[in-house]
Amino acid sequence: MAETSENPEKSAADDSPPALDVLRRAGAQLAELTGLRAEAVTRLERTEEGWIVEAEILELARVPDTMSLMASYEIKTDRDGTLTGYRRIRRYERGRSDRR
Repeated sequence: MAETSENPEKSAADDSPPALDVLRRAGAQLAELTGLRAEAVTRLERTEEGWIVEAEILELARVPDTMSLMASYEIKTDRDGTLTGYRRIRRYERGRSDRR
């Protein structure tokens, strides 16, 4: 009996690029659109439509560095890692922690 490499339970999401490739691609596309580069990634989530990436971005450098303005951006991509949308979800001074 011949073996097949197809798995009938394999979903379309399994054909997505690896997470690291999605991060690199989303970061490069966001930088091209906004001129801003991610300093850190705080969320990476695969969804049915693609991926959601949350990144911390330096929006305005100040002296001292703790007064620089940072922002969290939510970046959405399709399954291939192509950016489909982004939005700033919060803005804060680098030296301030969340109130919780």
